[in-house]
Amino acid sequence: MQTDVMAPKLSRLFRLQWEESQQAYVLLYPEGLVRLNPSAAEILKRCDGRRAVDEIVSELETAFQASGLEADVQAFVAEAQQRGWLV
Repeated sequence: MQTDVMAPKLSRLFRLQWEESQQAYVLLYPEGLVRLNPSAAEILKRCDGRRAVDEIVSELETAFQASGLEADVQAFVAEAQQRGWLV
């Protein structure tokens, strides 16, 4: 599956939310939680099934005044798909 044309979204098995006790975004699932680093959280917040990966990259580069994020975002999306976080 090509991550540059798909519009990833969070699997129904997971819920993304800010966890005050962790001072971080987490992915909640029936067996526990995954504490996310800030970069992972920013990517996952944009994985809504409507935005393609290239749109997510563009938004992140604009929001954080950065460039060259495409490879990192694509790698994260691929890893998140393998872990079952994204469909």
